Amino acid sequence: MEELSYSLHLSNDKNKSKKARRSVKNTETGTTSLSNNAIQNHQQLSKVDKHNLRKYDEVQELICTIKGTSSIVEDTKNLYLDLFEDARIKYNEKQNRNDRKIENYFNHISNDNKRDLACEIIIELGDMDFWTDKDDKFKKKMTEVFKEQILDLEEVVPNFKIANATIHYDESSPHLHIVGVPFKDGMKNGMEKQVGKSDVFNKISLTDIQDKMREYCINSFNRIYHLNYTLKAKEDGRNVDINVANMNEYKKFKREQEKYRKQLKELNNKADDLQNKSNEINDIIDSLKPTITNKNNFTISNENINKIKKYIEQTNDTTSNLRDSNDINVVLQKYEDDLREHSNEVRNLKKKIQTRDDRIEVLEYDLDNANDTIYELEDKISKLEETLNYFKKLWNEFIKFLQDKFFSSNKYDELIDELYNEDILDDNEMDIIQNNSKSKDIDDLER
Repeated sequence: MEELSYSLHLSNDKNKSKKARRSVKNTETGTTSLSNNAIQNHQQLSKVDKHNLRKYDEVQELICTIKGTSSIVEDTKNLYLDLFEDARIKYNEKQNRNDRKIENYFNHISNDNKRDLACEIIIELGDMDFWTDKDDKFKKKMTEVFKEQILDLEEVVPNFKIANATIHYDESSPHLHIVGVPFKDGMKNGMEKQVGKSDVFNKISLTDIQDKMREYCINSFNRIYHLNYTLKAKEDGRNVDINVANMNEYKKFKREQEKYRKQLKELNNKADDLQNKSNEINDIIDSLKPTITNKNNFTISNENINKIKKYIEQTNDTTSNLRDSNDINVVLQKYEDDLREHSNEVRNLKKKIQTRDDRIEVLEYDLDNANDTIYELEDKISKLEETLNYFKKLWNEFIKFLQDKFFSSNKYDELIDELYNEDILDDNEMDIIQNNSKSKDIDDLER
């Protein structure tokens, strides 16, 4: 039973530091030299739009959009309105200060260096080797498979809404690009509904999502294509390139080996033919007769000479092909031995990488929690500032009231002194009162 590979890849920001994320957010192009393929802002979403919909070269015959429109940016903006507009309005109604209100949540997240604007998921069934000899009609049937993958994904991940889904048929294998927005609901701080990538996609949830989606995909494929394929086993950890040059050469020679296997089959047929001709040559030699003048010389017809020449030519051709086939097998064996020699090193590196990835996952989780805590504290600080400003204003009005109420009476001075002695008024406030009092005395004298 033949097997197919399956991959579901989530775009990720390897720039987890605040400095790196701010660098991406603050550049006009939305890019840095750091490794990053997450959609963090409007600029990066525009790049995804141009790539997925092939807008950079206007060659769109071999792509197929199965959800959304011809603008991923507009699809995402509309999705933001559907998901978050009610929550944004409710949030703004509770704000006393205009600078705390959110006018446009899409722009608000695009300018936020803590959260991604959207996510991209790429799904692929079958590798280049499987698809290389398939015609366009066979490939295009994947459209129905990918349509079912969209429905399956929305069922498996209900807190991820898809804005656009486009299939690429112009590369080595058909694959699906999905752009959507993950969200969290029922929040007590900020808007009730918010963007929430780390809440929806983490190491544990992604494993579960991939397990379910791969089973759904192979079932759809077999039903739509009327075939009976199985899935290749999932590989643990991440792929590791010990030597990229060697691996590329290894793949090249693997392809060459397949070609020479076909040639070997042809060579076997030629060998059978040569065996028959060898018998014929032996008969010719046995039938040779010595000349009359010299018994060591033999006479041979032109016809038999041509047969021998043809036999020699065919033998040389077959020998050359055999030598080429042996050469490629020797080189291939060399690379296989080299890879086998480093297999232990590969396993050890995979273990180290897995340990490192687990540690990074924990740190990322802690960082996300810290960012949430910071966001909550910033919200509380802002509210405390509002309260403090309110009481400052109230206090100033109270001081003014005292001035206006008691200024003409000796009790005013006594009251002020008593408030000062009781540490209710400080030196700064006494200076303000005294300066105001002097100003008022001057005004009274001028009258």
